Amino acid sequence: MSDRSRRILGVIALLAVAGIAVSSVSLAHHYAKSKTSYCDFGETFNCDVVNRSAYSVVMGVPVALIGVVGYLALLALATLYRTKAETPVMLLVGALAGLAFALYLTYVEAFVLAVWCILCLSSLTLIFTITLLSAILLLYSKRGASSFSS
Repeated sequence: MSDRSRRILGVIALLAVAGIAVSSVSLAHHYAKSKTSYCDFGETFNCDVVNRSAYSVVMGVPVALIGVVGYLALLALATLYRTKAETPVMLLVGALAGLAFALYLTYVEAFVLAVWCILCLSSLTLIFTITLLSAILLLYSKRGASSFSS
């Protein structure tokens, strides 16, 4: 594995840890009994509205918990399984699935709820960056593999 690939995996791991933190805070707000002012900036930005809406759960599972689990999986791939040949592909597939889900939730915020959640937008930024880095990592791994087989 090249130094460049190791650095990319390290950044992905750090971003996944940040995603776990953001999703954990969001999960805490989801279960909070009282209204919080943490992310309440008027009618346009309000995490409570988003985190307690009908769209904050999928089949009884909080969306924020899905985020924690997803980021944990990405963290495991970037650290524990970093030397496996299939890791770049698995990272990209996982990140693309997370990005697709985050884009769907962003659509809901924009066009259904008409309220934005700073935590959700932070998670969207994190998963977008992880997806981009995973694609770059896959390109590097393919390039490196093809240069060895030539």
